[in-house]
Amino acid sequence: MVTHVPAEVSGDERGALLAFVEAQRGAIRRSVLGLTEEQAASRLGVSELCLSGLLKHVAETELNWLRMAQQRPNERQRDAATWADSFRLVGDETVPQMLEFWAKVASETESFILDDVDSMNDTFPLPPAPWYPENERCSMRWLLVHLVEEVGRHAGHADMLREAVDGKKALDLVAEEAGYPGRS
Repeated sequence: MVTHVPAEVSGDERGALLAFVEAQRGAIRRSVLGLTEEQAASRLGVSELCLSGLLKHVAETELNWLRMAQQRPNERQRDAATWADSFRLVGDETVPQMLEFWAKVASETESFILDDVDSMNDTFPLPPAPWYPENERCSMRWLLVHLVEEVGRHAGHADMLREAVDGKKALDLVAEEAGYPGRS
């Protein structure tokens, strides 16, 4: 792990899981540190992945899971016609706007888990989809573990993409963000 995740207070499962989600979020946020919009949107080889697109995707994905857990409609719900737009900035969208949007989603996720969820065993239904088992329900614990998995997978993608853009590695970006001289 590139950054240290603080130990939880004994028995603080929610805090521990939220800290690991935040550590993964930080890796993706750092991946766009100091880049121009053009650099953040650059693609390598045949892959359509780019840093700004990954940023948007993880922000919208977290919102989608949050809305499912809250059992509320997702105001940014994607369909087959708009799915590709979840992996790229469109129109006048910018990296700073995506970072701000994700910060709001992250804050809402934390508030929901800490203030609104009675038990980590509380469940919510998954929507009908070919990739979900019929009538499946997931716990709030599962939700947070899944966010660690989902954001962590894309943080790894972001590490590779960033290094290809300008040679900076994850530890270089941690040092740069913290203001340590000589690493960046």
